[in-house]
Amino acid sequence: MARFARMGGLATGLASRAAVGRAAAALRGERPDMAALMLTPGNITRITERLAEMRGATMKLGQLLSMESEDVLPPELAKILARLRAEADAMPPKQLKSVLEAVYGSEFRRKFNSFDPQPLAAASIGQVHRATAADGMRLALKLQYPGVRNSIDSDLDNAAALIRWSGMWPRELDIAPLMQEARRQLHEEADYVREGSYLRRFADLLEDDTRFIVPHHRPDLSTRDALAMSFEPSAPIEALSEAAPAVRDRAASALIELCLRELFDFRVMQTDPNFANYQWRAETEQIVLLDFGAARDIPEELAQGHRRLLQAGLEGMRDDIMVELAGIGFIKPDLSKAQRDAILDMAELGFSALRGAETFDFATSTLADQLRQRGQVIGQERELWHIPPADTLFLQRKIGGLYLLATRVGARIDLPAIARSFVR
Repeated sequence: MARFARMGGLATGLASRAAVGRAAAALRGERPDMAALMLTPGNITRITERLAEMRGATMKLGQLLSMESEDVLPPELAKILARLRAEADAMPPKQLKSVLEAVYGSEFRRKFNSFDPQPLAAASIGQVHRATAADGMRLALKLQYPGVRNSIDSDLDNAAALIRWSGMWPRELDIAPLMQEARRQLHEEADYVREGSYLRRFADLLEDDTRFIVPHHRPDLSTRDALAMSFEPSAPIEALSEAAPAVRDRAASALIELCLRELFDFRVMQTDPNFANYQWRAETEQIVLLDFGAARDIPEELAQGHRRLLQAGLEGMRDDIMVELAGIGFIKPDLSKAQRDAILDMAELGFSALRGAETFDFATSTLADQLRQRGQVIGQERELWHIPPADTLFLQRKIGGLYLLATRVGARIDLPAIARSFVR
């Protein structure tokens, strides 16, 4: 009820300010633009602060909506979503203590030799603390915000109503599929037992790959609301940009290869490309993999469809590229020839990076800018606006995130060799 009231209070405040702006515009003889009246700088700040304060589903919805191309979103909405990708408000001490008592009982202190009340990170579902278990093992302990799981459905309904009512979301894009996917993902991410199972699964899959470190799961200290794992000392992945060229090239290559292994071999993928999910251990030149709440199994047909798409792209088979893009739901079927040609030209531009004889230099390449410019042109045609199926959307989001990461660290990678190794 309190969360509903806070969301309702936000809506009422925005409506009141919009009404004042609408009246002022009418007095000036202007026709008021509802979306413009809603998305003033002051309102943008209020919306962002309230969603970050409420955490949970409202904040996660903003993050999920940010997967959509900012080419078709109002810049004001894109600004809100970008800020919501940052950290949420951390729990105050009294609330933190109540969470620990709810999870481990009133004698929770006996479970740990030490516990740092200052969180390492605070996200939409929970926050992470350093601790030392009673047996001396150093831990990273993720604690879920109280009430998050029970508020998911109502939060999403209220936030979606606010978004529709305010005019922040383009009418041409159906928000319902994203709402459905947000609901599913939030319930999955709020289940730390589920995340613990994927943590163990990835540890098994990568047991023999010394390039990666997966934290050790502590099921004895984990519940649905708490996830305990070994603390793995490391630095943000962006620290790779200071490493020797050969080191950062190997690390970025390993991440891209891992993504393709997840898709084609493991059939399970950690789909969140947030840079914070990767850490760098310089002394051993290893990548620490974190946060498996967004991990999901990859359907067989989706994996094979992407393999066929990769094969067609490497061989320059335009008709097959279009067939496979439609098959994985990335584009609408029954497009006009002009629309098909525009999309194929853009796809060809992307696949050109996989056909070259030389390594791909992410630091100097203009490919991303070229694709963005063509995407903006295509985005002007509202008939092409389309939200792909959730699995395709998350997979493309992961690939795009890795491209940005490789660019950030200035890597040079033999993309053609990596791509060809997965076509068989």
